[in-house]
Amino acid sequence: MLHHILGLLSHPHSEWDKINGEIRDRGHDYIWHLLILAAIPGVASLIGATHVGWSLTGLDPIRLTVGSALAMSLISYLAIIGAVITMGMFTHWMAKTFGTAPSYQRCIMFAAYVATPLYLCGLMALYPSLPLTLFGILAGIAYAVYLLYIGMPHIMGISFERGFMFATSLVCAGLVLLVVMKVASAMAWQIGFGPVFMH
Repeated sequence: MLHHILGLLSHPHSEWDKINGEIRDRGHDYIWHLLILAAIPGVASLIGATHVGWSLTGLDPIRLTVGSALAMSLISYLAIIGAVITMGMFTHWMAKTFGTAPSYQRCIMFAAYVATPLYLCGLMALYPSLPLTLFGILAGIAYAVYLLYIGMPHIMGISFERGFMFATSLVCAGLVLLVVMKVASAMAWQIGFGPVFMH
């Protein structure tokens, strides 16, 4: 798994070819990439929110209770897995339009690998800082979109032109999914599932 992370960051074109072969030969083994790496943001947030805390004004940091941080970390872990599976389902649903017919498994694993930079930018939560977090999220999203565009032809077996159009459609679907997740988070906070702060 580690070699794929390094490969996607350093030489993504050739790494997508390796991933393509591995998904074809034994795709079910690589679900661990999603299950393990999706835990990074939640674990980092748990540590950062309970031990370091947020400080927007330079005053005493605000920390969450362990129970609250643990619950929010678990919810974020499940939300990440759900988002990856949903993007995989979007990919499968749109595939025929762009001249390919991949399996559900291939689509979900493609989405799991595309999201690799987003899992890694979750490490920023170890030291909660609004500017650092925003920078990390923007960098992670930018590189994930880059991986999506260059990986599409390799994994879906289509031309780069069709891959570009397919990837653009998925970016739009991803933005809609992001808005839905943000609205769901805001609604959950309103009905009492928000953070509990230490006094």
